[in-house]
Amino acid sequence: MQETDLAQLLRETFLVLLKLGGPVLAAGLVVGVVMSLVQAVTQINEPALAFVPKAAAIAGTLVLAGPFMLATLRDYTTLLFDRLIQVGGG
Repeated sequence: MQETDLAQLLRETFLVLLKLGGPVLAAGLVVGVVMSLVQAVTQINEPALAFVPKAAAIAGTLVLAGPFMLATLRDYTTLLFDRLIQVGGG
């Protein structure tokens, strides 16, 4: 395995990381900022008020993006196993 192959695998790993974690983190961030603004405007300092919508948004994002995430992870795992077979078997 060449250094370019390792660099390509590392690049692919980071792309998969962004595809799997990005939507969930973005949804949590957006809902968190909106809830913080609502709390600042209404001057209600209740931790549960921020947690429940954020948890619901993250759960909804996982439900909506779950098939995409599963397909991405399956494709990456297949790629890794194919590379392992190439290195070890051939």
